Amino acid sequence: MKLRPTLDFLLNDWLHTTELTQRPRFSDHSRETFDAVLETCERIAREKFAPFNRLVDVEEPHFDGEKVILPQATHDAAKAYAESGMLSAAQDFEMGGMQLPYSVEAAANAFFACASVSIGSGMLTTGNANLLMVHGTELQKTAFAKNEFNGRFSGTMCLSEPQAGSSLSDITTRAVPDGADFEAEPLGARYRLKGNKMWISSGEHELSENIVHLVLAKIPDASGALVPGTRGISLFIVPKKLVDPQGQLTGVRNDVALAGLNHKLGWRGTTNTLLNFGEGKYPVQGQPGAVGYLVGKPGEGLRCMFHMMNEARIGVGIAATMLGLAGYYASLEYAKNRPQGRPMGAGGKDPSQPQVRIIEHSDVKRMLLAQKSYGEGALALALYCARLVDEQHTADAVAADEARLLLEVLTPIAKSWPSEWCLEANSLAIQVHGGYGYTRDFPVEQYWRDNRLNMIHEGAHGIQAMDLLGRKVLMENGRGMQLLAARMQATMARATPHAALAPYAQALGQALSKVGAATQAAWANGAPTEALANAVPYMQAFGHTVLAWIWLDVACTTLAADAAQAQAATVGRLGAARFFFHYELPKIGAWLSVVQSRDMTCATFPEDAF
Repeated sequence: MKLRPTLDFLLNDWLHTTELTQRPRFSDHSRETFDAVLETCERIAREKFAPFNRLVDVEEPHFDGEKVILPQATHDAAKAYAESGMLSAAQDFEMGGMQLPYSVEAAANAFFACASVSIGSGMLTTGNANLLMVHGTELQKTAFAKNEFNGRFSGTMCLSEPQAGSSLSDITTRAVPDGADFEAEPLGARYRLKGNKMWISSGEHELSENIVHLVLAKIPDASGALVPGTRGISLFIVPKKLVDPQGQLTGVRNDVALAGLNHKLGWRGTTNTLLNFGEGKYPVQGQPGAVGYLVGKPGEGLRCMFHMMNEARIGVGIAATMLGLAGYYASLEYAKNRPQGRPMGAGGKDPSQPQVRIIEHSDVKRMLLAQKSYGEGALALALYCARLVDEQHTADAVAADEARLLLEVLTPIAKSWPSEWCLEANSLAIQVHGGYGYTRDFPVEQYWRDNRLNMIHEGAHGIQAMDLLGRKVLMENGRGMQLLAARMQATMARATPHAALAPYAQALGQALSKVGAATQAAWANGAPTEALANAVPYMQAFGHTVLAWIWLDVACTTLAADAAQAQAATVGRLGAARFFFHYELPKIGAWLSVVQSRDMTCATFPEDAF
């Protein structure tokens, strides 16, 4: 894959990941062990995922009345992924893990997303188990998380409901105590759940022995009423099949039933389901309701679930990034080999001259450069965030706290920016292919379809924008923004002595000032309705400023490295940075204009005028 040299540069030259081996948690590792993990994952992705990307798109999951049927290739890929150890890559040795830095884990998982995001890997299972490691009891960790890490069980997250969508405060799934001694259950306080959950990825399949659903539900008050808003939400483990405290199957099917498969535009190889909890299809001990075990404290379910959601948002950003890069690699190869048209000379096109490859046309180069700048820039951002996770977990107290706060600010960008702009990269990949790109004879149309979900996945685009402008840039009196600005200013200081980069350092400084001014103007009168009316344009401008910073920092490292080792790669990275500053960063002016003026065109537009 063309991906490996880029990952090597970002991990080793730019992020200096090997330095993490000096910390106790990672002391058993070295550059050689990190490389071995990447090589193994690259091989599995090449052999078990990439050849079947089109197959799983065509042979969609279907229900035979008893179970969901998936292609054998999906079973083989899931088995190979589990056997690789990647489900528990970052976990303690005692849990069967490898104690890898998250930055290495994220880089290794990029190979699978690039090869076939539709087959999927273990993002939800790992996130599910990681949540239990933080918020679960010791027995919940042993019975559920450990078996997810070793591949026996898989995991989901069950948030949305058909009538609620992203509005989690409106969920109606109920959880009532299961008997008078419900708190005496070894696996956690035992409840009976009843309700419906929609858009559940991997909600039903035969890829593992069991499926561990993490379900948000509300515990009724003494009068039987549900507490309104999000403060009444609790979190429950609801396994497909009941287990004993050691995690062994008891032979009892829980009352979790597949109500239907959602047939999607993309990600067709992954089952997406509507699940009924407690509808009576599989009654447990003759009683209604699906058996669930409380995680954490009642009413704190959303706080617990955000541990998994934030992880999933970075994962979605990486998936979007890799789809963008997969399209870029495909269209680059096509452009190098497709002859069409003739060069423009002094007298115009000469039909007697031989055709040229389309990569020789400036507009095709523009589209390829845009894809490169979006995809490689987004990959750098994702790995930077992954490195912040490592800092949060293993650095000294001050550095760890800074990493925590920077992650809070950057997570909406790490999810939303690749989802929007790597989708645009996929659109450009189709354009490079011309009419062929619109056919199923070439892979780029599938990449676009697969990527279109990511602006919705794990918090829709507008929700990410409101989270950024409405919460993240304001939290702790804006300290996260101040930390981010300080890191940008440090990069500007590095770049300014280089004549080639000094203008970009100045442009980044101006962009940062504009974002700061727009942030203050948006909240000038403290009215959320006005401030958030243009949250998406704000997020677009904020994201482009962040990516300009990332590209400038990468460019600084590129110039500092030995260019003779990989001259073409050096020219490529510097050219992509140049493109981003010339063609992309200037866009923020229009976006910030409506933010700064608190333009209410959209917010006040009357419904009947549509």
